[in-house]
Amino acid sequence: MAGRLEPTPVPRRDFLGIFGLVSAGLAICGSMIGMLRLPKPRVTPDASSRFRAGKPDEFPPGSDRILTERSVRVVSTAQGVAAMSMICTHLGCIAGPSEEGFHCPCHGSVFADDGKVIGGPAPRALPWLKVSQAVDGTLVIDTESEVPPATWYMPVLSSLPGDGVSTA
Repeated sequence: MAGRLEPTPVPRRDFLGIFGLVSAGLAICGSMIGMLRLPKPRVTPDASSRFRAGKPDEFPPGSDRILTERSVRVVSTAQGVAAMSMICTHLGCIAGPSEEGFHCPCHGSVFADDGKVIGGPAPRALPWLKVSQAVDGTLVIDTESEVPPATWYMPVLSSLPGDGVSTA
């Protein structure tokens, strides 16, 4: 005999109806929360692939400098200025200077001074990067624009007021 304190069983059809209403309510609440977050961007912009390396007089002929914050090597000769990425073409580790040229510490790839693969698992040479000059005279390197190896950029020295560069 059923007592007054025992709940009455919910029929299956009523249970499915209640479950459907709860599911629809949760879906509507979730979409409302998504719409409220929509005006604020969730993705931050990537850093620009182009950066200013410095004035041409900071790279006199014969200089060889690694810009560690961008993993780029800048070489200056009488032919001009060139940039080479220091990111290993095997798995993206940062190669560092060694006796042979450059050595990747992750898997042992070895590169010559011009970026060619000497040994290790790297599938191709270190890429040379496009070098150009901004209007104010600073050298600009684009890390997403590869150029053929041994591509040199001859900077134009201009005499802008206050920059101390002379064309004479």
